[in-house]
Amino acid sequence: MSENQNLLAEQRRALILEEVRRRGGVRVNELTRKLNVSDMTVRRDLDALARQGVIEKVHGGAVPVVEASTHEPGFEAKSTLELTAKEDIARTAAAMAVPGSAIALSGGTTTYALAQHLLDVPDLTVVTNSVRVADVFHAAQRPGAAAGRPGAATVVLTGGVRTPSDSLVGPVADRAIAALHFDVLFLGVHGISVEAGLSTPNLAEAETNRRFVRSARRVVVVADHTKWGTVGLSSFASLDEVSTFVTDAGLPTGARAEIEEYLPGLLVAGDSGPTEG
Repeated sequence: MSENQNLLAEQRRALILEEVRRRGGVRVNELTRKLNVSDMTVRRDLDALARQGVIEKVHGGAVPVVEASTHEPGFEAKSTLELTAKEDIARTAAAMAVPGSAIALSGGTTTYALAQHLLDVPDLTVVTNSVRVADVFHAAQRPGAAAGRPGAATVVLTGGVRTPSDSLVGPVADRAIAALHFDVLFLGVHGISVEAGLSTPNLAEAETNRRFVRSARRVVVVADHTKWGTVGLSSFASLDEVSTFVTDAGLPTGARAEIEEYLPGLLVAGDSGPTEG
């Protein structure tokens, strides 16, 4: 059987994951026919998805792994996942930052990738509750650093109690954010869905993210395709509060159509035809 060259590995795996979640399980021989690829290719894809912890391999196929809604992976664990997708998203989202504006970046590995692309945007004021994001800008402003030059960002770190994902949350962070106003909030999420909106497994982080959303004139969600359909313990915003959702080309076509029904703006990074309403 000839390989289907029209699908990248990440896109193919996204389709497999969607099928597993929709049907509650799939068989290898079904996937080879559906995707027009070899048995070996499907098994490699299933191995990759199993390493990410989103499916469980069983004899002849795979079934979904249902995580507890309170499960919160650490920053290091998340930083190894969907690297190409996060880089594509970061590059696309960075183009939305206007020089001289006030922006906010929430915690997360995608916003961490985004921060590195924002170093060349002059005169930004950056408010963040992410220790990792703040470190990106701090390192760039050290003596002798390439980005340590006039026009470097002014960074405000909120303070608060540190989560497993290296975000600062709690009353200190909430009060700091509530007193500020941002042109754009770049928001990483644990999960996004029609039913639950934006959600996280951490109750304190949900409240801090809620304050971020209220303080922003425009909310831009940056999240790879695996976050669509995921639901955490606590919802903190509905889809109608999101201005733009920046995701990657691994998002299946069916999901894109569903998202465009509920969101005014969808940007698919790395895709030849991103759309924004």
